[in-house]
Amino acid sequence: MSGQNPGDSGWFRYGDPNDAESAATAITERTAEQPQNWPAEAVRAGFVEDEDEYYDALHDATVRATREAVQERETATEQQLQYTIAAMDDAERTANEIAERVVEWAGSLADSRSEGEGRAPDIPGGVDGARAVAAWTPETPAEERVVSLAERAVDLDAERAELRSFVESQAPAVAPNLAEMAGPVLAARLLSLAGGLESLAKKPAGTVQVLGAEDALFAHLRGRGSSPKHGVIFTHEHVRGTHPDNRGSAARALAGKLAIAARIDHYAGEFRQSVHDDLADRMATIRDREVGE
Repeated sequence: MSGQNPGDSGWFRYGDPNDAESAATAITERTAEQPQNWPAEAVRAGFVEDEDEYYDALHDATVRATREAVQERETATEQQLQYTIAAMDDAERTANEIAERVVEWAGSLADSRSEGEGRAPDIPGGVDGARAVAAWTPETPAEERVVSLAERAVDLDAERAELRSFVESQAPAVAPNLAEMAGPVLAARLLSLAGGLESLAKKPAGTVQVLGAEDALFAHLRGRGSSPKHGVIFTHEHVRGTHPDNRGSAARALAGKLAIAARIDHYAGEFRQSVHDDLADRMATIRDREVGE
């Protein structure tokens, strides 16, 4: 904007004092090479009557611009993926807790229920048990309540499955290399733990390796435990399926390639088969040690 009249480069030159949307757009998109006495320039340009009015207009425009930026970030697919994986974990944990309560409660009713059937109903554990109790035809007020609670657990488990399907469909679009390497669910969990793809792409491999093991890491730093070898990446077959003696090497190899995959996804946004081939070669080398042992 060199060579321009300072008043011509102010954000207020591109907005109507009564149009908050255009003012917010000008605040977001316009820049100036040098600072100026913008309140005085705004008065001179006829945008406002005085400096107080200028600051009121600036406040309204910046608040609207900030609100629009936050809304855009919150509705982005990447952010929705993080909310979904957190909701999936909540649904799974709550369904299991309610199911265990249902199985315990239904077990106390099973003896009286079996008097007319000759044997006690067989109630498995977990959500399967809740599903079995939900199929009961209640005969007493207590059975009505336990059946109703069992139905809640079954519904939550069904919601968990729907949320998982959403994660599996969306993760490859957000981070194609990370989703291919880690699997969609683990990829979404890493994004959630890191606070987004950009944050994950900027983390060193050693940090990626222990994401999700913060409690063990801090205990180690306080001298109350050994250093964790892995966090949530333990669920990956490359780590879980490797001999315990070589699991640390496998975790380091996987974390290193996951960090690279996240950087490719964030900075290039394209799928690169070479990084996946490199990981496969490295894992084959590590697994060969087990054969030789």
